[in-house]
Amino acid sequence: MPDSATTSPASQTLSRGIRILEVLADAREPLMIDEIATRLGVHRSIAYRLLRTLEDHSLVSRDAAGAVSLGARMAALAAGVAHDLQAEALPELTAIANDLGMTCFLAVLDGEECITLASVEPRHPVASVAQRPGARHPVTVGAPGKAILAQLSDGEWPREAPASLAADVDAARRRGYATSHDEVIPTVQAVAVPLVLRGQRPSAIAVLHVATDLDDAEIAARLQRSAAVIREALDG
Repeated sequence: MPDSATTSPASQTLSRGIRILEVLADAREPLMIDEIATRLGVHRSIAYRLLRTLEDHSLVSRDAAGAVSLGARMAALAAGVAHDLQAEALPELTAIANDLGMTCFLAVLDGEECITLASVEPRHPVASVAQRPGARHPVTVGAPGKAILAQLSDGEWPREAPASLAADVDAARRRGYATSHDEVIPTVQAVAVPLVLRGQRPSAIAVLHVATDLDDAEIAARLQRSAAVIREALDG
């Protein structure tokens, strides 16, 4: 069996490569190599070597100015994650986005984080907010996180969850939807409903908006109709 000295460098390289993909997924614009190196806490030359390998596999791409973003291959890989769920959810996400004029997305529980699995922006946006697939944040913040926590027992919550969160999640359970304001993205509001599916990780359907004439209950009712359609398709 290889000793730790042999396996550690390879593991560290893999970990750093994955971390670059996470940094790019969380970023809302392409990043320069120096900025990626700073976020990873490594020398620029190390970040460059990692990026060259990722670029060779089309997992990242660079524009003429050298700015780095996720590559087309990432979309193909992401499409294979929970394929049936994405296939059934996308038409409903599209319908919601166009009905409400808001970005609509599907979020799932990933460890102690909430990760966006699929996202659709409205066809004719007025002031929509982008939400990229792969974006992640702690499950303890944001409307989708609360909608997901509402499906878990207290013992399944992250240990660092603030005590004040319990009241918000209890309210979400009672009314069937969760809300958030300025928790993940400044000035942005969100409404989310739980999506409970057999054999699937806890998930939620959510929308983002800056301002709207619709109240939260009206938005939630539209989300709930699509959640029911997806459940019927997947659970039978």
